[in-house]
Amino acid sequence: MKILIIQQKMIGDVLTTSILFQALKAEHPEAKLHYVINSHTYPVVENNPFIDKFLFVTPEIESNKAKFLTFLNQIKKEKYDAVIDVYSKFSSNLMTKFSGAKIKISKKKWYTSHYYTHTFKDAKIPNTNAGLAVENRLQLLQPLCENIPIKLQPKVYLTEAEIKTSKQVLIDSKIDLSKPLFMISVLGSGENKTYPLPHMADLIDVIVGQTEGQILFNYIPNQIHEAQTVYNFTKAETKPHIFFDVFGKSLREFLSITHHCTALIGNEGGAVNMAKALNIPTFTIFSPWILKEAWNMFDNDTTNVSIHLIDVKPELYEGKSLKQMKGDVFSLYQSFPPELIIPKLKTYLQQF
Repeated sequence: MKILIIQQKMIGDVLTTSILFQALKAEHPEAKLHYVINSHTYPVVENNPFIDKFLFVTPEIESNKAKFLTFLNQIKKEKYDAVIDVYSKFSSNLMTKFSGAKIKISKKKWYTSHYYTHTFKDAKIPNTNAGLAVENRLQLLQPLCENIPIKLQPKVYLTEAEIKTSKQVLIDSKIDLSKPLFMISVLGSGENKTYPLPHMADLIDVIVGQTEGQILFNYIPNQIHEAQTVYNFTKAETKPHIFFDVFGKSLREFLSITHHCTALIGNEGGAVNMAKALNIPTFTIFSPWILKEAWNMFDNDTTNVSIHLIDVKPELYEGKSLKQMKGDVFSLYQSFPPELIIPKLKTYLQQF
């Protein structure tokens, strides 16, 4: 049996969908499992032992119709028996159609159902602490698996060389690995998913004040201005604890450095999902318009903890949709000052 799984775009989505490969290999050990992903997301699934082949959607394929058609014909030539389209957008609809597979599985959407033999409606309430992002993916396995796990946790596979090299980088940077080391996700994937920078600085002050810990920032070179702004807002006594110039210059470097951290704290997004996949504790701050139940994967009130505006001010959400909240996100962030987060953060930090 040859099975194609399609999950384009975001790093967190690609990492989370990778759980399907482990479940499929458990029931169909001889199956050939292929994965369609955007090329920039490959580092989070590199070395995954359950994936036999990757098909990369590059920027050129996305922007050029002729190259996209060539890509579709490549899929057609593979002669898949089944396709699981997790992405469920127009591009993946076409990939599914070109695959010629007899079994075609995806999310239930009235306007694309004719592309598929099996569709499933996303649940709205999670049954486990795995969260909806995991549970809604696992249900897509029903046409192919008799024994579907209740929950599977995504995992990032680092090499021993990567772990050893990143450890030496930290030691060479005068970081003491016998003391707490916190990776701070200072920026979200967009402005409307980023906790206000002065507020984030206040939280970092609390982390250092309570733990005397060392601080790393997760950012990429084109975000250095925003990261520097957070640094500038921290207290004078906090700044010596921040190793601003130590950061992952690639996704694999970030993963390797995070492997050595005590915890990752900050904005919800791909960095949080990656930390969990490395089995690193997390404290997550959700944007006011993001559905917490979908992405608070494996929260357990101890090592993995999250906070959302709806937790502390539920009255703001009465009679409003998340789409409406997205339009008011910046004013809502002002209703979510550090004072509402610090008590839960302080309790969380007591374990370190």
